[in-house]
Amino acid sequence: MRSLLIASVAALALSACASQSAAPASSSAAKAPQCWNGDLGAFQAVGTQATISGVTVSCKTTSDGKNAQWMGAGH
Repeated sequence: MRSLLIASVAALALSACASQSAAPASSSAAKAPQCWNGDLGAFQAVGTQATISGVTVSCKTTSDGKNAQWMGAGH
């Protein structure tokens, strides 16, 4: 019975510690959209140009303005 009580207290203590988390960092400015460049392994800013399989592409914002994607010169 005593070991059950100790186990219950230990489980309660561990769950209390696990439920505590740091407050999320507040940011008043939203991050600017970026395009992922797999060749470089990094995100690149809107307006950046790259060549993929011989085609020149540019990182442009999507119509909603929240994201960005690589688009060919004709778009």
